[in-house]
Amino acid sequence: MNPTTADEIRRAAAAEGDTRPRLNLIVTIPAHNEEENIGDVIREIPREMPGVASVRVLVLDDGSTDATVTTAWAAGADYVISHNRRLGLARTFKDAIDAALSRGADVIVNTDADNHYDQSRIPDLIAPIVAGRADIVVGSRGVRQVKMKASHRYGNLAGSTMVRKLVGLPDDIDVSSGFRAYDREAAMRMNVIAGYTYTHETLIAAMEQGMTIVDVPIPAREVQRPSRLMGGVFGHIARALAVIMRSYAVYQPIRTFSVLGILFVLLGSYPLLRFVYFYWQGDGEGHIQSLIIGGVMTTVGAQVFVLSLVASALSWTRRMIEELLYRERRRDYAEAMREAAKDE
Repeated sequence: MNPTTADEIRRAAAAEGDTRPRLNLIVTIPAHNEEENIGDVIREIPREMPGVASVRVLVLDDGSTDATVTTAWAAGADYVISHNRRLGLARTFKDAIDAALSRGADVIVNTDADNHYDQSRIPDLIAPIVAGRADIVVGSRGVRQVKMKASHRYGNLAGSTMVRKLVGLPDDIDVSSGFRAYDREAAMRMNVIAGYTYTHETLIAAMEQGMTIVDVPIPAREVQRPSRLMGGVFGHIARALAVIMRSYAVYQPIRTFSVLGILFVLLGSYPLLRFVYFYWQGDGEGHIQSLIIGGVMTTVGAQVFVLSLVASALSWTRRMIEELLYRERRRDYAEAMREAAKDE
């Protein structure tokens, strides 16, 4: 039986006589104007974990105008990187992942700066990766039990349900959770295209690439104020849904456009059949509009089918580009490891 929690990993390692830590963990924290919470988040991060050689904290400051940076340094952050201006959550997350890889991370944990997540549970979050059971681990909050505004709760539930059904994720995975762990290979293959949020897109892409995604139930804390890295609730829901649909079209083009094509053909079939019915009744001239509407809709459906083939061809080009980016990141990582070895 494979060990699945931090305690099980510790016991398994001791039973095998292997007490040597192996992996380098970097905890990334995207932050914007979080001087009130960033210190508590950093101090709560355990610095010793089973199977981990080193734990470092990297704060990616998204153009904060308060004392986020100085507070992060004072709380013990190992790295603080700042954007000159606010670029948004997706870009901040992407830059944090790239920065962690360039500093030799074998495992990356991403968490929020608003103290929404329990950092003391990071050992349990990374346990499936340390045990070799997963590429990505999601800290599922149990959204129905978390104290939050109804609009937040149902928005999270709607987004999670949509993504799970679209890509076939297990029902328990909290798709909107930002408390996640990535192994090095998963992080290197990650490409964030959306400019708003990364949570849904990265899971859709990971499933398309055949990665193993599991979840660990980790209850979250209540956060009253709105996110500093996102806008209002309803704006966030609308933009997140747009990201989900666009990501699905990018990573599953045949399925997306085939469904649209079938929908147009079905909608066009009704007026066509209606025209045929009246035509055989000798009253076709009075229903030419049904013929026109049906013909237009079925033609559009056929064109969407053709578009699915074009989109599929483009998806192969995207995959080749992603493979090139992956190889480039591997080279950068290897170079970072050589430089680190020289420094030692």
